[in-house]
Amino acid sequence: MSGVAPAVFQQANINYLAVLPLLVVFGTALVGVLVEAFMPRKGRHTTQATIAVLGLVLAFVAVVIATGHRGMTMGFADGASGRRLFALAIDGPALFLQGGLILMGILGILTMAERFGGVGSDAFTPSGASTPGSAIEAASTRAGLITSEVFPLTVFAIGGMMLFPTVNDLIGMFIALEVLSLPLYILSGLARRRRLLSQEASLKYFLLGAFSSAFFLFGTALLYGYAGSVYFPDLSAAITSNQLGLNGLLLGGAFFVFVGLLFKVNSVPFHAWTPDVYQGAPSPVTGFMAACTKAAAFGAILRLAYVGLDTAAWQWQNGVIIVAVLTMIVGSVLSVAQTDMKRLLAYSSIAHAGFILVGVLSLDRSGVSSVMFYVVAYGFSIIAAFALVTLVRQDGGEATHLSQWAGLGKKHPIVAGTMSFLMLAFAGIPLTSGFTAKYAVFAAAISGGGTTGLGLVIIGAACSAITVFVYARVIVLMFFSEPADDSVEVVIPSAAMTFSISIGTLITLVLGIVPASLLDLADRASQFVR
Repeated sequence: MSGVAPAVFQQANINYLAVLPLLVVFGTALVGVLVEAFMPRKGRHTTQATIAVLGLVLAFVAVVIATGHRGMTMGFADGASGRRLFALAIDGPALFLQGGLILMGILGILTMAERFGGVGSDAFTPSGASTPGSAIEAASTRAGLITSEVFPLTVFAIGGMMLFPTVNDLIGMFIALEVLSLPLYILSGLARRRRLLSQEASLKYFLLGAFSSAFFLFGTALLYGYAGSVYFPDLSAAITSNQLGLNGLLLGGAFFVFVGLLFKVNSVPFHAWTPDVYQGAPSPVTGFMAACTKAAAFGAILRLAYVGLDTAAWQWQNGVIIVAVLTMIVGSVLSVAQTDMKRLLAYSSIAHAGFILVGVLSLDRSGVSSVMFYVVAYGFSIIAAFALVTLVRQDGGEATHLSQWAGLGKKHPIVAGTMSFLMLAFAGIPLTSGFTAKYAVFAAAISGGGTTGLGLVIIGAACSAITVFVYARVIVLMFFSEPADDSVEVVIPSAAMTFSISIGTLITLVLGIVPASLLDLADRASQFVR
């Protein structure tokens, strides 16, 4: 059978410098677990946040080192058949996305660490296992309990995200999917305020995520039945051999695997969880998920589409085109009706997933580079936006209803101005990273997609025009409306959160004015190894 290893034992070939970023990140997460177990409660929050940030900084250095050690690793070459059975592909797209995920992860952790003068992170409940509003929860608050385990959980999720676009087989991709997902299910249910809404979000995310994982596994089984292997090069080669009698397995397997991946990028019709989870989860977690999960999942989609199923594009391309069109339309149209800032950003995220899929469908190197640029540019912007949401307060809790943002520009012009700039970036207005990113994916679609690509771009442009109205309405509300309630205020963030917001906003500006460096880097990193 094609997928069976040789009878004689062969030692796996592992290039440790190539996988050093992954080792550093997972090692940092394990150190965090030990700190959580043995360190006294008083200094745990600061220590955990510091370890997480320092570990990710070291991981970014490791990514730079790994650029000189590209290639296939963690496997062996079968001399008898000439096949190369390697679990990881350390190539340009993998390293580019790993670097982006690490940098966005650092900003995400800095926003999660914000205390606003309290003992632990302001966004997280002191006792995740207690019933919302119960005496146990009140006692936990008085006792100074903290959920500092959010930091190693976040680092574990980042490790899974870094692994996701790197794996070279379907089983490894499923493992990475679960490693990144399980911590997010927990983090979504740990909000300090509106606990029932947070726990509902966690449960919805977990149940629908479990369904998507089941779809992915079922698709994996069908593709294994088709190709006799779960490795992407073997799958591509099996399709080339033209086993027409097994086309049903190929089509069904590709469909179910794509369902599992498209769920993670909030695409329609697999988006139903997104508004509720984005609204219920702690805002720093929502920003982290919106940025990093989307980047990791699109990296996995690129590898599957361009390495594993590239020779069967005619089988799955039309289905993904339909998904892209529905995602752009639903995300942009339904964002018009939103009255909650977090739900508005959720539908915005759905629309952006559709725009990015337009780049995926170009099926050439320009599509790969444009998608990688887009997810990084969008990631820094959305982390800063959700960090700003945490600053606007009323009666001790976040003021997320749009009516509570009325007149904010008159009382707090810096916060309102920064949010307005980020809104313009989401709309794709020139001199922002959003414009550059949309131009890149639309240009790739036109150059590589022919008439179909042009049609997708026209739909994307129309949907972008709809979202311009949505974001402009929020800007007008903040600067040209009278405050509905004088009790709405903006709290003063710490230096760490100020840094996170400033860097996210600055990168949004820089990538809109001088994007050439990152675009060139993405272009040079757009070649997959096989």
